[in-house]
Amino acid sequence: MDLKKKTVIVGLIFFVLFFVGGILLVLKGHDAVALAIDKKAGILTAEEVKLAFENIGGRLVTKEIQESQEVKKGDILMVLDSTDVDLSIQRLQTQINQMDAKIGQMNGSIAIGYAKTSTVEEQTYRQIEQQKAGVDSAKATYDNQQLNYNRKKALADSGAVSPSELDSARAALDVASANVSQQQHLLDKMLAGSNAGAKGQVLASGDASNIYLPEIDQQRQTIANNEYSVQDLMQQKQNLLVALKELQVKKERLTLRAPEDGKVLKIIAREGEMVAPNAPVILLETKRQYYDIYVDELVASKLQVGDEIIGGVVANTKEVKGAIRFITAAPGFADLKMSREKGQADLAAFQIRIYVEPSEGLLPGMTIEVKKDALSKR
Repeated sequence: MDLKKKTVIVGLIFFVLFFVGGILLVLKGHDAVALAIDKKAGILTAEEVKLAFENIGGRLVTKEIQESQEVKKGDILMVLDSTDVDLSIQRLQTQINQMDAKIGQMNGSIAIGYAKTSTVEEQTYRQIEQQKAGVDSAKATYDNQQLNYNRKKALADSGAVSPSELDSARAALDVASANVSQQQHLLDKMLAGSNAGAKGQVLASGDASNIYLPEIDQQRQTIANNEYSVQDLMQQKQNLLVALKELQVKKERLTLRAPEDGKVLKIIAREGEMVAPNAPVILLETKRQYYDIYVDELVASKLQVGDEIIGGVVANTKEVKGAIRFITAAPGFADLKMSREKGQADLAAFQIRIYVEPSEGLLPGMTIEVKKDALSKR
């Protein structure tokens, strides 16, 4: 038999075997989809997360982990260079200290200003009272000089005193009158801007305590305006504190920590490399483990999210408790189809995802099977 005939015969044999095997799979339901539906088994899978430095990049200076290493939540994994951030923090802290000094100095000046104003106010009260006493004294002197002049004038009319003595009395009276006017002018100047009530109080009793003094009030208003400057400085300080907090957060993000317990699958960045912001540097396998099974719509209708499902590890027959996380329609290829008009499916398949708690001897990649009776009892 020549080579050509042998090749033809081998090809025919292979075709026949392939055809018969396909028919057997269809008739007996041993294809992959049918087995998944029949066995209710799935591969245990662990969720994986890609870790990155959040919104920050830089040179990687420290790597604290190795591949396949188990880590706990909060463990330090990697650290970026913090030199620039440290310098910025120091500069802001210096600016905040300077701002505190300015605020303290301004508050001190305001307190001293109020104290001085109160002192000046009390002194002014006493000066007004003293000036009122001076006015009263000048008026008393004027009254005495008026009496003296009147006596001298009467005596001069009778020839008892000389005209020169009368002139002297007249001159003294004029001096006393001028002094009254001068003292009254000074008192009016001190009371300038005061209301009628304040002036009446001083003129009636000679007591100037607690009267309104516009000059003192203006000084207090000027000092009060400085308080707005303090508020402005405090707002500037608050802005610096916010900027400092941002830098501190930025520095914290230079240290990459494990977000949860897991195992390091892959280290993408190496020490000394420049890491881009939000670029994955570590692939972490978490402790969140699940497996998927496929059921027909009759079984799916009896299940609910949160239901407890007990499966068995095929490798060691260990029971594994889990809870249904979601139930969703499976892709069309997983439907159970038979020969029908228009190719309609007899039964739709549903994907059931079951999350399990990690336990000893339970490893990702193991097959977990759910017994039919565990589902049919529902």
